[in-house]
Amino acid sequence: MMRISERFLEAVHSCEPVAGYTHDFYRYPARFSPLVIREAIRIFTQPGETVLDPFMGGGTSIVEAHLLGRNAVGSDINGLAVFLAKVKTTPMSDVDLGQIQRWAKSLNDELNLRNVVGRDMDWIETGYQRNISTKNTWPIRKLLELALGTLQKLQNRRQRQFARCVLLKSGQWALDCRKEIPTVGELRARIVEDADRMAAGSRAYAHALRSTGERAAHAICLHRSALGLESDRVWELNRKPRLIVTSPPYPGIHVLYHRWQIRGRRETPAPFWIAGMQDGCGASFYTFGDRKQHDLTNYFTQTEAVFKSLAALSSQKTVIMQIVAFSDPLIQLPRYLDSMTHAGLMEIKPEHVESRDGRIWRGVPNRKWYASQRGEIGASKEVVLFHRLQR
Repeated sequence: MMRISERFLEAVHSCEPVAGYTHDFYRYPARFSPLVIREAIRIFTQPGETVLDPFMGGGTSIVEAHLLGRNAVGSDINGLAVFLAKVKTTPMSDVDLGQIQRWAKSLNDELNLRNVVGRDMDWIETGYQRNISTKNTWPIRKLLELALGTLQKLQNRRQRQFARCVLLKSGQWALDCRKEIPTVGELRARIVEDADRMAAGSRAYAHALRSTGERAAHAICLHRSALGLESDRVWELNRKPRLIVTSPPYPGIHVLYHRWQIRGRRETPAPFWIAGMQDGCGASFYTFGDRKQHDLTNYFTQTEAVFKSLAALSSQKTVIMQIVAFSDPLIQLPRYLDSMTHAGLMEIKPEHVESRDGRIWRGVPNRKWYASQRGEIGASKEVVLFHRLQR
């Protein structure tokens, strides 16, 4: 059995929105609660030790580990996730942030639909503006094009990457899962608001890093698969992780990690265009296989292989904490746990948990949208799992 604190249990069941510091730079799907990660890091690690998230998504765990004086290593196969995590964990100076805020305010004059914009045909021909050039959405697309065309006014790469993240946040607000597309004026105002909010969050993040009182820690974000992670050169300079905390892909649950949903079921890879990076991969690339695949064989095979890599990175003191949801928990959870066993891991249940199976379950509001048709109820709950190396 494993001891956990009341504060950890309270954090697990908290319904507070993901916010604070740089956490709300972008609404990444199936995000961790910072409260949960913060308490897990405090319980299982000490300052200066290493925290790993091999499916880091938007980088919540990397931000929290960095703030708590732990060395953070994250990886993700999704380039958009790596972009976001790097922006969130890059301390920005007041000079940088002031320049970005002035850039955002200057867009009020630049973002005029009458202005001529240079169309980048490479992005268009490869489909990165798919479904955002319709009668309702083309003004938003053009404003984003005009804004991207002004990035050269910023002085350095970190400013330009931060500004791209501002446009990602504003573009997501304008287009993703919206029934009513906002006006051009509303988007212009939103960009300024987002730049100001994000600058304030970044200042708070930089201040918190300076005031931890701990020795300097670092945050490393790798664009790679978790499979074979034990052989990455990053471990030449870092001690192996004391805590591996992550939320891997969910079996049988449809999550668009790499697309926005435009007015219904139409998808667009526009986030990659705004971030300035290529993608070109389907949903199954990020989820270990199509959710409709018979018996989800590929999912469980991939899960076992990845966690064998994580077991190879672990010592007997390493705790592996996962938060997972299932479209059909009664069938899929036992198979998932079998995959962990075959990977060389054993489950450890926490003490004093009042559930029938001795595990920590938490409800997830508004999870219906991501679930398959038959898995709607099961997917609205996540389970927190703890593992160590088999003895």
